Amino acid sequence: MNAHVDSTGSEAMARLPLLRQFQEARYTRRFFAHHALTHHLYRGVFPSFEAAQASIPPSSVSGYDNTESADLYRERTRRIFINDYPMIYWLGRWFAEGAHRVFDIGGHIGIAYYAYRKYLVYPSSLSWTVMDVPAVNAAGAQWAIQHDAARSLHFADEVGAASGSDVLFAAGSLQYLSYSLEGALAAMAEKPRFLLLNSVPIHMRESYFTVQNIGTACCPYRVTAEREFLGGLAALGYELQDRWENPLRSCIIPFHPDKSLDRYFGFAMRRRDNHQE
Repeated sequence: MNAHVDSTGSEAMARLPLLRQFQEARYTRRFFAHHALTHHLYRGVFPSFEAAQASIPPSSVSGYDNTESADLYRERTRRIFINDYPMIYWLGRWFAEGAHRVFDIGGHIGIAYYAYRKYLVYPSSLSWTVMDVPAVNAAGAQWAIQHDAARSLHFADEVGAASGSDVLFAAGSLQYLSYSLEGALAAMAEKPRFLLLNSVPIHMRESYFTVQNIGTACCPYRVTAEREFLGGLAALGYELQDRWENPLRSCIIPFHPDKSLDRYFGFAMRRRDNHQE
């Protein structure tokens, strides 16, 4: 009898890997067929941006550089969310200290620029530059013709243009970059004085990539270990001024509970004076 139980148990254990393979294959089909804009899906864990990119089949649209993705988020130019309040607070403080050159990584058509102006008095000399992909930049420039009477909004196509800015601003965009923020800052001749970062996916122990389906496209998606992220910026002379959590954002990766995130983070950082160029 015991032998029979052991045999049955062994057979059940042997079937578990096959069951998981079946479940993963079924989820993969669902993942790449996903086109809803109301929620995002995540799939897989990868060691690099390139590996995550290679897992996206040629038949799937990849990245934000397409018309459908460029047309997203128009409603966000007219509203803010609860996790925007720390960003508004610190941006207002730094404007009061004389900051007036903002470089916005992945700011789409200028979402924060338009939404925040209802809550802040912008400097008369404000120059707000958004860096995004060509399709989004083109859409943003077209939108600005009718919506940016102050003509303070500009667009750039590479992160090196942030050199010499006062505030490097990134709201939910660092995870889409093929390079790290630390690496981008290290290459700048004149590093920004302030960093204002929101909705950053941080894992307490590990760095890795997954793939996100946003409904219109699939994107490699970076998650960074806390020590690596903050330590790298500290090595460049940035001191943490504030930190907050956003429990309304999550990154649930099926079959990888240890890599899933139940909240995202925001950071306000100032560069030490003895590191100023």
